[in-house]
Amino acid sequence: MSTAVAPVRPGAVLADLLPASRVRDIALVAGGAALTGVAAQISVPVPGSPVPVSGQTFAALLVGTALGARRGFLALGLYAVAGVAGMPWFAQGASGYAMPSFGYILGMLLAATVVGGLARRGADRTVLRTAGAMAAGSAIIYAVGVPYLALATGMSFGEAVAAGLVPFLIGDALKAALAMGALPTAWKLIGRRG
Repeated sequence: MSTAVAPVRPGAVLADLLPASRVRDIALVAGGAALTGVAAQISVPVPGSPVPVSGQTFAALLVGTALGARRGFLALGLYAVAGVAGMPWFAQGASGYAMPSFGYILGMLLAATVVGGLARRGADRTVLRTAGAMAAGSAIIYAVGVPYLALATGMSFGEAVAAGLVPFLIGDALKAALAMGALPTAWKLIGRRG
């Protein structure tokens, strides 16, 4: 019985290294949603902001990168739909859509899709490319989340940037650094086994 890993085909993401099946895809999507929900519970309130620092953005970008665009979209879609339906797994155990931070969840859905597409083009294979993918994903999350925050709270755009973007930049840099180490390392380990 051989334990060798099959050669990695061009355009593969980490999830593609598992044997292909519909059951695999369903498990990956459900697991990605659950990982995001669990990571969202790592949450710290930010003084002066209705948006907490949480692990959900890191999980959403990691899920998109590891699963690819389609499965990443489905995982974050499941996360969003279940949370809107009442599952208390948004940051701080919240659920529903009537919260000022819901725009970030919508942004994560789009970001997971984009970083998943970038990963299919090799954006998770090196430190620099992973940094670029994480920066693009974070920018997408903010591009949706900050305007939504302004509309939901009546803040000016500048106030929304001050409350919903600026306090999170250092944390996002740390999350990107984790991804920059983890994803290329996973590919190197797989390459050594192949």
